[in-house]
Amino acid sequence: MPPENAQMFLYLSELLGRPVVAAAGARLGRAVDIKVHLGELYPKAGTLVLRRRSEKKPRSLGWAHVDRLDKRAIVLRPGAEASLGELEVGPDEILVREDLLDKQVVDTQGARIERVNDVHLLLAHGELRLAHVDFGISGILRRLGWLRALDAAWRWLFGAPIEEHLAAWKFVQPLASDPKRNLKLNVSLRRFHGMHPSDIADIIEELDQANRSTVFRALDTETAAETLQEVDPKLQLSLIETAPPEKASDILESMEPDEAKEFLSDLPDEKKDRLIGTMERPYREHVEKLLKQKEGTAGGIMTTDFLALGRDQTVGDAVEAFRKAFHPLETVAYIYVTDEERKLAGVVTVRHLILCGREEKLGALMNDRVIAVEATDDVGAVTDIFNKYKFLAVPVLDADRRIQGIITLQDIIQETAEEL
Repeated sequence: MPPENAQMFLYLSELLGRPVVAAAGARLGRAVDIKVHLGELYPKAGTLVLRRRSEKKPRSLGWAHVDRLDKRAIVLRPGAEASLGELEVGPDEILVREDLLDKQVVDTQGARIERVNDVHLLLAHGELRLAHVDFGISGILRRLGWLRALDAAWRWLFGAPIEEHLAAWKFVQPLASDPKRNLKLNVSLRRFHGMHPSDIADIIEELDQANRSTVFRALDTETAAETLQEVDPKLQLSLIETAPPEKASDILESMEPDEAKEFLSDLPDEKKDRLIGTMERPYREHVEKLLKQKEGTAGGIMTTDFLALGRDQTVGDAVEAFRKAFHPLETVAYIYVTDEERKLAGVVTVRHLILCGREEKLGALMNDRVIAVEATDDVGAVTDIFNKYKFLAVPVLDADRRIQGIITLQDIIQETAEEL
């Protein structure tokens, strides 16, 4: 551990799994959690929880017995192993991994805010304290072991690190009635304007039918589309049916095609066909194409929002196409290059648009060693590709190597989030 007066930050995900070793070098198990006592602005970790492979039940050890944190181990003070005991959790205590990770944080009025993806810890003066809650995608990537590689790629592409989303623990307090399950963000309920669609969705779910309809109809088209995706699937159809036909069509068309497909695929055929019939032709064709894909395959989770240009087109052409794209940033991290038969020939990155001359042809700049999947490939195989190559997106091809869509990192995380 650093000197007593030193300070350092670390994440819970970086602590979990580390071997716990005695001062003499004997391995006692692996760190699986830490226990903290609530009540302070930044609660102190009083107990390290560890487990041996041969034991089903975890064991506990007071944090005061920890001598130092090495990069690869938690080293105990001499004689600490004699203090190992059974794990007990009091009414005002929580296990950080078990009771915080992957839990939802709600505001004081009961509207869900975010999911806890990691916990930021402060080690100071020999004490370990909860400092922040990490709500960002970086927390998920850190737990998967992907953050370093993807952050380096993100910096290379966009000149900035993946943004962190931290909230100080002093703003996150447990409800006294159930400190382990109900967390609240200690701020007042905000107006609908500027609220995250997830928050609006949770509020709508708490209202009666009449008020749900009133609130939903009052939302602008884009916010309504994003909120609809967050609402309980059992309420989605009743909400969209409260909107006038033209607005219902606009709401669906404001969704990404793959998200609209997810919404529509659960509807009865009659209602699904009626809603599809209200869409403009190009968007309708995209959605119908996705609906034909088999669940559990690459085609079933791909999006048709991507940029593809011919190899004889220039950087200038790509810049103009990039400017006109309304897709999320992650779907235009790569520009795919096709040959005369519209088959995938290579890929260039957004970085090329910044560093290369506008007259340079994409065919001369592209990387022709493109890793791609077919629409019929299993989602598990796609996950392996993301895990191995750390891409932000992977193209999906048909049997003739024509690009049908792409799968983004967010798509694959959402598809496999429960398993991960």
